[in-house]
Amino acid sequence: MLHEMSIGGMLFSPLVVLVPLAFILAAATRLALHYLELRRYIWKEAWFDVAMFVCYLAAIVYLFGD
Repeated sequence: MLHEMSIGGMLFSPLVVLVPLAFILAAATRLALHYLELRRYIWKEAWFDVAMFVCYLAAIVYLFGD
């Protein structure tokens, strides 16, 4: 179970750390797809980017949740 972090007496969600990590992974994947010229096979790029971010976030929460 994920628990909030106390920094200076303020409580922060663990997603404060996990969301940027998922964003970095999604951005790296997007750059790799662009570099390999595989983006042209994706029909709706914006929806693909959002779905990729959500999948990365779900995987990170699953891995680091316990």
